[in-house]
Amino acid sequence: MKKVYFDSAATTQLRDDVITCISEVLQTEFGNPSSTHSYGRSSKSLLENARKEIAKLLNVSASEIIFTSGGTEADNLILNSAIRDLGVKRIITSRIEHHAVLHTVDWLKKEYNIQVEFVNLDECGQIDFENLESLLADSSQKTLVSLMHVNNEIGNILNLKKVADLCKKYKTLFHSDTVQSVGHFELDFKEIPIDFAAAAAHKFHGPKGAGFAFIRKNSGLKPLIHGGEQERGMRAGTEAVYAIAGMAEALKLSYRKLEKERNYIAGIKNYFKNELITAFPGVKFNGNCGDNERSTYTLLNVCLPISEEKAMLLLFQLDLKGIACSKGSACQSGSEGGSHVLNEILSDEDLGKPSIRFSFSSFNKKEEVDYVINVLKEFVEGAM
Repeated sequence: MKKVYFDSAATTQLRDDVITCISEVLQTEFGNPSSTHSYGRSSKSLLENARKEIAKLLNVSASEIIFTSGGTEADNLILNSAIRDLGVKRIITSRIEHHAVLHTVDWLKKEYNIQVEFVNLDECGQIDFENLESLLADSSQKTLVSLMHVNNEIGNILNLKKVADLCKKYKTLFHSDTVQSVGHFELDFKEIPIDFAAAAAHKFHGPKGAGFAFIRKNSGLKPLIHGGEQERGMRAGTEAVYAIAGMAEALKLSYRKLEKERNYIAGIKNYFKNELITAFPGVKFNGNCGDNERSTYTLLNVCLPISEEKAMLLLFQLDLKGIACSKGSACQSGSEGGSHVLNEILSDEDLGKPSIRFSFSSFNKKEEVDYVINVLKEFVEGAM
């Protein structure tokens, strides 16, 4: 059976150089980076070099990078601490954020009685900037805006600079979940006046269980996890040196290869999109997936023209044929309510049809697209 992995928005395949890096660190750098002897100092040096490498790639200070277990922890650290430590009384976000943000905001609302407002969206899930500015101008309470850069389900790209400039104009803090964009888009946080961001290594061909929070210098945030002075006192717990080294190596390689790989992956996406249009009259692309200017080159969210009854079997059939993809996102796989993102933007008619997220990397080939198209055609023709 042929195996096709079209689920890189969930997690990416490790690069060979990253595996080599992690293996070498596992074998040689076993010292605790908090220890003062030579083994500890060696691990600490590797840790700080990784921090400097990541900071350089984002054009920030090394002291502004705090290592975490991934994007979810980074989002939680930032949002919880902003309410608890910075006097934020109001959060503006959208209803199509990752649950790492939405569930945290919901908990903060219950726990601290903060005000939560949702910016308006158009039918493609793009935010309404006029509405956002109106919300920013409409309150004297200390406010934080939390809007993701690239949506993990429908691929929409937010104009980070435009939002950051608006927030600066209204003296508002700005946090963005950049999990789907770090390593895939050039990000200069000196040029973009963002206050906080989150990233995860496994989205850019690094190891799972490693990520980081970008926290602007002198922000006033305090730790969420206590018990040690690691990460400049911001995140207690012995650092996973091998994973962090692998993350820095993965990010360095992603940016070194960015232009070449972006063009290649965009070619895979566009080839897939055109083949779908040819094979399935009436196919739709959710969000801005069909618009290369406003959608990430790494993802397509496809709504196929078949009945709701047959839709239930489609993912099962794809899996049987060795094709990995997602209904919504991998984070939604245990949910009976379907994708909160698609529930927010699709019509009732389209919600009854199968929507599948296919996401790509430089490891994919056009031959894999051909195979998936043939499997889909067999299923759809049999389902009509």
